[in-house]
Amino acid sequence: MRILTSDQAVLDHVAARREAIIGRTIDWANINSGSRNAAGLKAVLDVLEAAASALPARFERLPTQGSTTVADDGSVRTEAHADALKITARPEAPIQVVLTGHYDTVFPADSRFQTVTTRADGALNGPGVADMKGGISVLLAALEAFETHPDRHGVGWTVLLSPDEEIGSPASAPLLAELGARGHVGLTYEPALADGTLAGARKGSGNYHLIVTGRAAHAGRAFDEGRNAVAGAAIIAAALHGLNGQHEGVTVNVAKISGGGALNVVADNAVVRFNVRVPDKAAADWIDASVRAIAATPPFEGLTLDLHGGFTRAPKPMDAAQTALFEAVKEAGALLGQPIAWKPSGGVCEGNNLHAAGLPNIDTLGVRGGDIHSDQEFAWPDSFVERAQLSALILCKIASGEIDAARLKSLRMETL
Repeated sequence: MRILTSDQAVLDHVAARREAIIGRTIDWANINSGSRNAAGLKAVLDVLEAAASALPARFERLPTQGSTTVADDGSVRTEAHADALKITARPEAPIQVVLTGHYDTVFPADSRFQTVTTRADGALNGPGVADMKGGISVLLAALEAFETHPDRHGVGWTVLLSPDEEIGSPASAPLLAELGARGHVGLTYEPALADGTLAGARKGSGNYHLIVTGRAAHAGRAFDEGRNAVAGAAIIAAALHGLNGQHEGVTVNVAKISGGGALNVVADNAVVRFNVRVPDKAAADWIDASVRAIAATPPFEGLTLDLHGGFTRAPKPMDAAQTALFEAVKEAGALLGQPIAWKPSGGVCEGNNLHAAGLPNIDTLGVRGGDIHSDQEFAWPDSFVERAQLSALILCKIASGEIDAARLKSLRMETL
């Protein structure tokens, strides 16, 4: 693998647009788009579509499916979600690349963390600069440059920008599954670590909500007539926590117990919310069965239990397809003077969804940064061009056949 003259022109195209790539990220990050901020999500979607409009592609706003949520009082509600943006070029081409990102952030509309600043060390500090409005800017810059390459006609590509990744992709999961099944290679733009390290194997993740219903009573006059849902929830939470250490690589995090009310009332409702992480399918089957066994048996008479949720993202192991793709990306990075390393991650992202659907993918091609999901979130400005050039070169080498996308897909299908 080497950088050809036509490849270098693509890389130069990226470098010439450095300020625009960074500048639009700042503009986008200054618009709040928390996962449940409908107005903010629409505003960001509008500017993203405008920014991508120069690409020779078809643009579609896709309605996403609703999802069910469990409120703190135990009621089950249907939640609507914003549209996804799908951008498609050359769907008839023999090789198809799927590029995904999300335009929601973890910061709600009333967050105090709303604007981008520049730290004394030069890093950008702002909501979504790394996770992942910076990644979306890198994605678009790579495509803008690749569209100048003479071999581009042999590669079709589809971009999906989703509104709900930070809450587990409940609405966009079917869209990701459809694209994963049809594509050959996936590129996803979660941030890399600050030193450029990529995520390799990823654990799977499940989110559960257990509704505990008891019987209300006066805590003084008729305590024995009540059935305390909060007390039951606490016993259940302890049992769930006790699953830790029983199966290698499995963790259970009891995140929240809500319910109850006045101190003189026996609580008649509670909700236990918890997350599980697993390294493989066998572990997923074990923990799901263990959770359901606990949820099937009230800790004392008079309580009823109602379990909601389950696995949202399957594990993403380093199978043969993933290993071969990482080696190809490492070789491309070396041509650019970018040492590429990877390590396992307990975190999850759209890369899990794509892999489960049969798509080998690299899911940390976004900017170098850190402290995501906090008001210390940062991204290094120099990484915007660096990472866009890496993606652009990957696309060039897929077009030339030096990265054999069809073979990677075949390897993945052998282990699906």
